[in-house]
Amino acid sequence: MTRLEAWAPDGFPEVAAGDDLAALVLAALGDGADLADGDVVCVTSKVVSKSEGRTRVGDREAAIDEETERVVARRGATRIVRNRLGLTMAAAGVDASNVAVGSVVLLPLDPDASARALRREVRDRTGTNVAVVVTDTSGRAWREGQTDLAIGAAGLLVAEDFAGRTDGHGNPLAVTLPAVADEIAGTAELVQGKLGGRPVAVVRGRADLVLPPGDDGPGAASLVRPEGGDLFGWGAREAVVRALVGDEADRAPFGGRAEAEELTAAVRRLPDIADRTAVAAVCFAHGWRVEDWERDRSER
Repeated sequence: MTRLEAWAPDGFPEVAAGDDLAALVLAALGDGADLADGDVVCVTSKVVSKSEGRTRVGDREAAIDEETERVVARRGATRIVRNRLGLTMAAAGVDASNVAVGSVVLLPLDPDASARALRREVRDRTGTNVAVVVTDTSGRAWREGQTDLAIGAAGLLVAEDFAGRTDGHGNPLAVTLPAVADEIAGTAELVQGKLGGRPVAVVRGRADLVLPPGDDGPGAASLVRPEGGDLFGWGAREAVVRALVGDEADRAPFGGRAEAEELTAAVRRLPDIADRTAVAAVCFAHGWRVEDWERDRSER
């Protein structure tokens, strides 16, 4: 039998810049007495950011601009962007909730480093070997609602790689890679709640995922797909406009160059293959220049 437990203590104080976050976390957890080797301590990015001075007074839109690497999709005032951490999120992760009116909270500068520091302090002060996950809330494509995910991690196997194994029926597993760090973050959010003032949670029961002292693992950054590796690098409307404009700076999010046969099949779907503007846009979206595709066709 496998059992998973999760709990979040009440009474966590308001956090300010310069506060000793490790001391606050341990105090909430019985000065560390509530912890055991193999536990996963989850803390919201908001309290990490507040302790690190990532709260500022000012315009939220300006903060979003500052944190944005590129806009992925826009619908009216809503912006889905790839932020400086490589995360694709609404408003770049800039949050104006649970903070003084007129202020915003930015994500930590380096959530993995924040997780490593907290893990080290817990180990030094209690002798307990835990993993640490820094969590944040995000929406999902094709799904209503939001869920928490890991934006920082230390001492945790963030994903279990089952590729190359077989299931109980002998079927090979090709690309099975559970993002367990995200699953743990979601578990923690269930006991923390959004309005309960419980930014810290402990998840117990997966000590097999917790790495030995001194091994912090690859961190949550390893779960971020590189630019161009996602099948949905642009929003639907943005993709059309970007392909028609054909700016070289916009190529990467469309992904790697397609095979010539795939591009040719796509071009043949156009209602007018003589429309050079349309052909050029389709070529651009497939990682080609129209002249290179035409040369390839003539050489076949």
